[in-house]
Amino acid sequence: MQQIHFIDPVKHQGWNDMIQRIEGAGFFHTSCWAEVLKKTYGYRPVYVISEEDGHVKALMPLMEVRSLLTGSKGVSLPFTDICDLLCAGKDIFDRVVSFVKEYGKERKWKYIEWRGGDSFFGDAGSCAEFFGHTLDLTRSEQEIFASFRESNRRNINKAARDGVKAAIDNSMCGIGIYYRLHCNTRRMHGLPPQPFSFFKKIQELVINQGNGITMLAWSGSTPVAGAIFFHFAGKAVYKYGASERIYQHLRPNNLLMWEAVRYYSEKGLKSLDFGRTETENQGLLQFKRGWGTTENTIRYFRYDLRKEAFAGNMKSRLHGRHNAIFRHTPIPLLKLAGSILYRHIG
Repeated sequence: MQQIHFIDPVKHQGWNDMIQRIEGAGFFHTSCWAEVLKKTYGYRPVYVISEEDGHVKALMPLMEVRSLLTGSKGVSLPFTDICDLLCAGKDIFDRVVSFVKEYGKERKWKYIEWRGGDSFFGDAGSCAEFFGHTLDLTRSEQEIFASFRESNRRNINKAARDGVKAAIDNSMCGIGIYYRLHCNTRRMHGLPPQPFSFFKKIQELVINQGNGITMLAWSGSTPVAGAIFFHFAGKAVYKYGASERIYQHLRPNNLLMWEAVRYYSEKGLKSLDFGRTETENQGLLQFKRGWGTTENTIRYFRYDLRKEAFAGNMKSRLHGRHNAIFRHTPIPLLKLAGSILYRHIG
């Protein structure tokens, strides 16, 4: 008999071992990511699982985000590029969604947002669309390098000739160096950085547990670029990247990414997900398309529980007049803004 119920992966011993056996599971389904979100922002995990005869038939990761500023909602999952719903079939999926809708109404959520699930939602209109890019790592290192755009190969070689070095640094010092780069990059983009407590939890709960790496690129004794990668079940994800603008002519990002590709290829992982990219961000799209990646469309879906209907295209809260203000705001004030605002955004 099929049973649908809530579960907190943070409290479930052996969660990661269990989901590793489910087709399609990736890093963002893990208990360590749930714990990062729970402990940093105070979100409550309300993951929905459907079981039959002891076998998992469906898994819907979900966090309850309660905010005086933006209202209460269910999000699958906050600060996550894509979190596909793991489900054995459309009929089970429909029952799980109905279960979540009823719960959301009881909790007075404004809406439920799914970041993925395109194959199940069918004709429901998406509220946001992005591009995703995935690199196949099952080939030899030479074949992977040959698949890159010629200009990308030149940039990798240029960085190496100019003395740029890229290496993994999984220490707390390494995450601190990355965070300084991150703050500068976010300011350049007109956005506040996430609080350092978020990256500290990533260090403690993800990297220290063997599910992620911090990689830094150096020009001499100066850190010029950094990136954070996650990995689970044979798949890696490029989650965060930052660099110093004045050193971009050295092409440190190209070398850093290549070293990450080599690392994961040598470890026997099957793929590297380059993360989501906004459809209008042509510069970043060109960068990711230069790595021999396969491009796909990522769709988000939002169900308005008051109107009982899927919401249409939603305007991004990342872009607006505030960007110009944040570009000229001192970094200490940006950090303060980030520590206050991000938990409400989800």
